[in-house]
Amino acid sequence: MTVCHPLPPLFNERSRVLILGSFPSVKSREGMFFYHHPQNRFWKVLAAVFDCPVPETIEEKRRLILDHGLALWDVIDRCEIVGSSDASIRDAIPTDLSRILDHAPIEAIFCNGSTAYRLYRKHQQSRTGLEAHLLPSTSPANAAWQLPRLVEAWQVVGKEA
Repeated sequence: MTVCHPLPPLFNERSRVLILGSFPSVKSREGMFFYHHPQNRFWKVLAAVFDCPVPETIEEKRRLILDHGLALWDVIDRCEIVGSSDASIRDAIPTDLSRILDHAPIEAIFCNGSTAYRLYRKHQQSRTGLEAHLLPSTSPANAAWQLPRLVEAWQVVGKEA
């Protein structure tokens, strides 16, 4: 069964750095917000990068993104997927990044994990003309990367923002 991306992009006219995931997890689709699974380390990593408290509410998470010149979305608009597994993604249709790029001065793009990076390069890089940078996934499935190591790798986002 094809699953459609239910979330709009998060950005404003001051967003300079775009962070792209692959596709929202089941928990994110249920909660209607990015990285909503409590075991995903995305919000802990960004809080450490920007030296601020870990956001708890959706509004706090939204503020963290927008207050630091970030934009947030995913590379896949719809696909076949089993649960939340990136490895199960089939027949991916890309999102239309012009929704962000036409309205925000994006200078850098970072992909949260190899699936997002691979699909961005395949479907979107030639359209955007912007090279993406691969960052290790914050997913709990990426158990090889402990939180301190993730924070260190993600520091580049703070330097670009």
